[in-house]
Amino acid sequence: MTNLTDSLTFLIRSTKAISGVVFLLLLGWVLPINAQHTEHEELSYNKVRFSPRTVGFDAEISDRIDQISNDTAENERAREYPDPNSVMYKSLMIPGWGQIVNNQIWKVPLVYAAIGGLAYYSIYLNKRYHDYRAAYYNLEYENRSDQPFGPTPDYLQNVTSSASLKKVRNYYRNRRDFIYVTIGLAYGLNAVDAYVYAHMRSFNVSDDLSIRSRIKPSIEHRSPVVTLRFDLQSR
Repeated sequence: MTNLTDSLTFLIRSTKAISGVVFLLLLGWVLPINAQHTEHEELSYNKVRFSPRTVGFDAEISDRIDQISNDTAENERAREYPDPNSVMYKSLMIPGWGQIVNNQIWKVPLVYAAIGGLAYYSIYLNKRYHDYRAAYYNLEYENRSDQPFGPTPDYLQNVTSSASLKKVRNYYRNRRDFIYVTIGLAYGLNAVDAYVYAHMRSFNVSDDLSIRSRIKPSIEHRSPVVTLRFDLQSR
């Protein structure tokens, strides 16, 4: 009986020892797993917490770079193809300015030669008109002591026909007025030339262009229609 009791006691003690060892083994296996899981959750949280900021920051930088690139491209295009209205206004303010903006500096001497030549000719005609007007008035109204248009020029002292003086006077006056109109036209043409070229300079006028025609029959509003289309393309 004593031996049986001792055997049971030994068995119980052995079972407790084995249970304790198993518990320790299980505890040593579970704790690293929990630690790894906690670390994984912390890393995931950090990723969730910092990733949006990083992504947003990268997106902001990317958008800023794209905006700078677009602004640079627009500025380069504006320099290469300036606004036609701006070019026209510049030519109206200073003749030839629009041609300079359009990189057609060779036209500036032509603009000033036309306007300057016409202006000089108008001054000459105006002076001759005033001379003949004074000579005509002084001869026609020679009894009057006043000379409202000035004295008769020396080269017209020997002219005795008031009709001829009047005819030449009217000729110079009409000619002068016509030149005034041509000066205005030259001034306006300077602005029109700059405006039109600013519009047309972006068009492709290369010799490598080719034309392709297409004929497309169709039915519109229950009626047969033939469409003819021309396409310009680079070869």
